[in-house]
Amino acid sequence: MPLFRRTKRWLLLVPVMLLSSILLVACGEGSPSIINPAGPVANSENGVFVAILIIATIVFVAVEGILIFSMIRFRERPGSPTPKQLHGNTKVEVAWTVIPALILFIVLGYTIRGLFEVATPPAGEKTLEVTAFAHQWWWEFYYPEYNITTADSLVVPANTVVNVSLYSNNVIHSFWVPELTGKTDVVPGHNNQRWFKADTPNKTYLGICAEYCGTQHANMRFNVVVDESNDFLAWTHTQQQAAVAPAAGSMAAKGAQVFKDAGCQACHGIVGVDITSTKATNPNPACDAPNAGPAQGCFTGPNLTHFGSRNFIAGGVLENNSAQCQDPNNLKDCNLAKWLHDPQGIKPGNDMAIGPLTDEQIQQLVAYLESLK
Repeated sequence: MPLFRRTKRWLLLVPVMLLSSILLVACGEGSPSIINPAGPVANSENGVFVAILIIATIVFVAVEGILIFSMIRFRERPGSPTPKQLHGNTKVEVAWTVIPALILFIVLGYTIRGLFEVATPPAGEKTLEVTAFAHQWWWEFYYPEYNITTADSLVVPANTVVNVSLYSNNVIHSFWVPELTGKTDVVPGHNNQRWFKADTPNKTYLGICAEYCGTQHANMRFNVVVDESNDFLAWTHTQQQAAVAPAAGSMAAKGAQVFKDAGCQACHGIVGVDITSTKATNPNPACDAPNAGPAQGCFTGPNLTHFGSRNFIAGGVLENNSAQCQDPNNLKDCNLAKWLHDPQGIKPGNDMAIGPLTDEQIQQLVAYLESLK
């Protein structure tokens, strides 16, 4: 009946729309994608993905085509004979066993080739060693060659092999920069390794934790900033310097005093203020002890020596929009001020244990922290 047919069409339209919406959800502007590789590791992984996608598409089209053809060609008609049974047909059974096996061997070949390509970095190239520490929920990066520490931003030179040692002393995380390198688990008690190389300087790539690690798993982001070699060396030189003391009587100087009075030193280190070295917390085995703290050189929060030069706040839950933080009397759009006002409201469950701050204290702290370039 016409009414019934119209109902069936609408019922068919609903699942089509739902499936389409699921597909479009993944199409966010600026989202990192493995199909936009920017280095040899990502190129190799993308090659394996494309090869398997092509093979799977051919198989899908062939199987569905045969299925649709069979449904139409051999559908039941009035007076049609009983279909011929193929059970026990040796040729057919051999064919549908051998053909899938050959297809799987082809997929296996591409996969094994990809594994060998990304297993070890190429010999004889410039290298940079970095140790990545997965906290709950933010990333800390230590450069042993330069003895510097950053948080949430991994700065590297272009066309250089970056060897990343992965460390966690809490739960399992997963290090992933889709456009540069694949996922690698960060497992407590089992330190993993990962390498990548970025082909293009003056680019920034988003990194994420790809393993559910707690309530703020989705807000455990970092970025990889790729510089020219000379710019990278200039950056490391700046990072090796102690924090510059603000001018006496300035808003930033008052913020430095608030930093001490509010107990921020219990969780954060600033070279030249409460620590003398930029060395990361966790290379020191003593930091794995239950009672480790500032007395042992171990801090819960990130090193803030050069906070003002970073792009992210608190594991990327907010961007460090410094331009909106210059006027102490107008901080309504300053993300750092929002974070200091209510860190638990912005990122519930984080380790920021600061007491309530007055608007004046927040203005002073913002001025001080943004001055730490």
